[in-house]
Amino acid sequence: MTDPSGVLYDSTRPLDPMGDAETLEKDGARKNFAKVGSARPSSLLYTYGPGSIMDLPHFTIMPSGLDDWDRVWKRRGGIPTVHAPRLLEVVRVMLGSQVGELRPFPWEPKPTIFSQEGRDLGVPARVFPQWMRCTGCDRLAPISVFDYTNTKPFRTDDAIFEHSPCHGRRGRVAKKGSTRRPVVPARYLLACVKGHLDEFPYDWWVHEGSACAKADVPVLKMRERAGGKGASAVIVCESCNATRPMNEAQGDAGRAKLPLCRGRLPHLDGFADGGCAAEPRLMLVGASNLWFPATLSIIDMPRLDPKEQLADDADRIRVALGDNLTKFSGKPDVIRALLDAHGVPNDSWSDTQLQELISAAIKPPMSEDQRQEKKEHWNPIDLLVPEWRYLQRDPASDFHTDERSGLTLSPRAIANDMPAGISRVLAVDRLRKVNAVVGFTRIDELDRVNDVTNRLVSLTRTDRPKWTVATEDRGEGVFLQLDEDLVRAWEDRVASSELWASHKAAHRRNFGRRFSETAEVVNPEERMQPPRYWLLHTLAHSLIREMAMDSGYGAASLSERIYAWRGDGTRPAAAGILICTTASDSDGTLGGLVRLSEPDLLAAIVSGALHRAGRCSSDPVCAVRTPHDPEDFLHGAACHCCVMASETSCERANRFLDRRFLLALPGSDLGFFGRPDDW
Repeated sequence: MTDPSGVLYDSTRPLDPMGDAETLEKDGARKNFAKVGSARPSSLLYTYGPGSIMDLPHFTIMPSGLDDWDRVWKRRGGIPTVHAPRLLEVVRVMLGSQVGELRPFPWEPKPTIFSQEGRDLGVPARVFPQWMRCTGCDRLAPISVFDYTNTKPFRTDDAIFEHSPCHGRRGRVAKKGSTRRPVVPARYLLACVKGHLDEFPYDWWVHEGSACAKADVPVLKMRERAGGKGASAVIVCESCNATRPMNEAQGDAGRAKLPLCRGRLPHLDGFADGGCAAEPRLMLVGASNLWFPATLSIIDMPRLDPKEQLADDADRIRVALGDNLTKFSGKPDVIRALLDAHGVPNDSWSDTQLQELISAAIKPPMSEDQRQEKKEHWNPIDLLVPEWRYLQRDPASDFHTDERSGLTLSPRAIANDMPAGISRVLAVDRLRKVNAVVGFTRIDELDRVNDVTNRLVSLTRTDRPKWTVATEDRGEGVFLQLDEDLVRAWEDRVASSELWASHKAAHRRNFGRRFSETAEVVNPEERMQPPRYWLLHTLAHSLIREMAMDSGYGAASLSERIYAWRGDGTRPAAAGILICTTASDSDGTLGGLVRLSEPDLLAAIVSGALHRAGRCSSDPVCAVRTPHDPEDFLHGAACHCCVMASETSCERANRFLDRRFLLALPGSDLGFFGRPDDW
């Protein structure tokens, strides 16, 4: 089957790389089509998830939707799950009550590099884009024109598409034995704000919307003229000598020359129901706004609310017993025996408590109306509140461990020379972070509060997925809490300042210029982070930079988790940060970060971080940077020379940062920690 853009694919045939490999093996072909590369689970979640484009050495691929993952998991007798009831509750609010579980990536570790264990597991993917350009003669054509080679089972990086025979740019046959030339992906695509992605219609473009007058299948070439920067290529039809530069497709004027979006969803091998009439825009394969994951994450901590504890225990029973729960719900003794067999402790539950848990476990899920209402009022802070409540409890002793979550905390004293304002410190010796992906967007990042729901692209062919993918990271960290009274007094002072008024105005301009429909239906004031968030965010970045020099971890390995909101009737006020490091493929704990929580060491690190934050090699320009109309950047006195961090460290893409809220820089007296010279 060929779609209107000329790309060969079969939407009725399931994506089954292992099945393809087995078929080829039966035919006597010694090839390794099933494997094309590898990636860490964290990168598959945050950078290269379903619907994204992943760079391999010789071409690019797109991980497929979760429907194809089901086919891979069915090769095993049992499917592992990730236990995180608190996160699963929110996933159900986002995707529907039918979501039954969180699953890890289809992968298992190998005892040796040459082991065959886990060979039948992997993330299904397809080549995308499927229009390729020959590096020898500039031939532009679908992949069906070129040859694919991948014959080494343990060298998947050698997988390559080649053009043979290639006659070179001058049309002459090359030397004997060197007529094969590698091909690379043609780097232009079409994308729309509703998350659709399509091949660029090169044939349609060069002939300005009509067919070639000289050939049914014209010979196209893509010639570069400016070193491959931007839309610098020229498309040439050698059959009729038509030419057209790609830069005509750029900008607002260029969008008017492009065809309307067809609603293509390549990760699902299909098109959106009803199509799509949105205006697409030119996109490069490696563009940073091509794919934004919509993720949710928690630090696994016990919940203190009795209703939430009941929900957690009921979920454990539901997951452990499955269909047996309903079958034996009226027989507590049988339920206890089944729980013992599944390793679920139940001795602490009386018969009355167990019956209450069973009733909660078999309770029908919330209705769709209830889910939509809950989703409408959901706030990302809801994921952080249980963590904040638990962190307010002082550990009973060093290395105090919660048996269920594995969270281990140790109390730490405050050194006499610790900067005033930091009231409490905890060493997080061990933690478990669980991350789940619920979809993705293109062109414009998803806002997680009251955003336009149709912007979130589904990971499955149905809008009612039965599961979604999640990862487990384990590591260590340091928790610091600021004095709430001091923070509140400081925040009141900042709220009436001209600097804060400038940041709020810039945020309104930034929000109004967004590409998506979100700006049309959401009040930008609801998205503006409060002053205390700016303060804690800037402090976290300063500490990450300073800790990287003493912990043994690189700065990109450290991440922040910020608890910053004013109290109301439903949640207590919060002003704290957790600096942690986690890893998905090991325990993630070497002790270097926890060691820095010792009173004297931490006091020196905080003082050093404040001292460095007071000076920037870009000062005085950086120190006085303030957005003024028409500027709409979401930071102030902050740059990559002083407090900005890598993407892996920052939860807000280096937005909402300003050193003037941390320290009183020249021309400003709003610093929470006083003047830079004090440190």
